[in-house]
Amino acid sequence: MSQDCLAALRSEFPSVEPSRVDELLNDSISLVGAHAEEFTRERLRAVIREDDIPGVLFLCVHNAGRSQMAAGYLSTLGGDGVRVYSAGSQPGDAINPAAVEAMDEVGIDIRMQFPKPWSDEVLQAVDVVVTMGCGDECPYYPGTRYVNWNLDDPAGQRMDFVRPIRDDIEKRVRGLLVELDVVPTC
Repeated sequence: MSQDCLAALRSEFPSVEPSRVDELLNDSISLVGAHAEEFTRERLRAVIREDDIPGVLFLCVHNAGRSQMAAGYLSTLGGDGVRVYSAGSQPGDAINPAAVEAMDEVGIDIRMQFPKPWSDEVLQAVDVVVTMGCGDECPYYPGTRYVNWNLDDPAGQRMDFVRPIRDDIEKRVRGLLVELDVVPTC
């Protein structure tokens, strides 16, 4: 990563010690490579959480399908009323093309997202962790509400198998919005 990237992150997050920004960026480089700046930015936003807006983290194994679709729905439907994160216990290399296509069919673009690991910063900043098949590898933090959504994995599946998963995720996300007392934007 360039010094420009580091300077930009330090400038964007002046309340965070520069050494902490450096540490998170270097860690993010080792974890997600080319997406390090975006991942660091997400982690820094979690560190400086200064609002009462509820936060939700969607966790699955590869962070390439279910959790990305759920995050796409919650970001779209919850708008500024909720902070949304997604991660995986064993992040994949890319977003599942079938998940991208399925979400595109309902007008939600997740193609710019990328699989990433869970981070302590995000886990400590969220109110709810929704697990989707990461099993024993999901982290646990006392005081955080955990919900398990038992969903089929769309990996390697045809669209006629992925669409019902997508639709089930939408229903669950809408229910979560009600539980969080967040009015859907659409």
